[in-house]
Amino acid sequence: MAKASDETPGASQDVPEQSESGGGTRWRRFALVAVPGFVAAAVLGGMTTQGLLASSFAVSGDSFKMSADQLRGEGFSQYGDVAESVDGTSRPIGLSTVNSTELDNLCMSSLWDLPIGEATLVITAGENSPVEGSSMVIDIEQLRGDAEFSEIEIGRDASTLDKADGSQGPAGGFGLQSDTITVSDMELTSWAVTAGTLRLSGLGLSIQPGNNECF
Repeated sequence: MAKASDETPGASQDVPEQSESGGGTRWRRFALVAVPGFVAAAVLGGMTTQGLLASSFAVSGDSFKMSADQLRGEGFSQYGDVAESVDGTSRPIGLSTVNSTELDNLCMSSLWDLPIGEATLVITAGENSPVEGSSMVIDIEQLRGDAEFSEIEIGRDASTLDKADGSQGPAGGFGLQSDTITVSDMELTSWAVTAGTLRLSGLGLSIQPGNNECF
């Protein structure tokens, strides 16, 4: 069974500063805590998966971890939603949409509790060439890293979000969006990911005995 992050979600303690390059806002340490969402995992093949994947399905009862040296995205939005699993449980997440994204040195891991003991599914890609995704939707439980946004809007009504395709939330809900997002030293805990296309260059997949999560 996957093991949720040991860290307690919390707001960043650092104050945002204006980027010297202009037009962007940088957080020295960025902690994005899940408010509510729902979606799934698109992680197979050193090829491109064509077509937008359905995002309204029941998630498993386990979260998983993702890390990357850097995530770069264009057209970003987020609002609160709820992830539903088949056992009837619900959990709050931040439903985050990115029109197009690149990730350097991606790692994804899921910790399993098997009859013979713990084991970890580890997926790696993008060491020499970035992982590329389009129409990516992530159920974020927690995100940490050094982040920079351009043209960011915080507190916009979720029903009026327009910088990421199909990212509108409920009227009256809290939303945020930006033209671009860059997260360095990314550590992310998620319940599910979907993408219209996902290309994983240099894909590696292994099942490793014990706890060998990405972080």
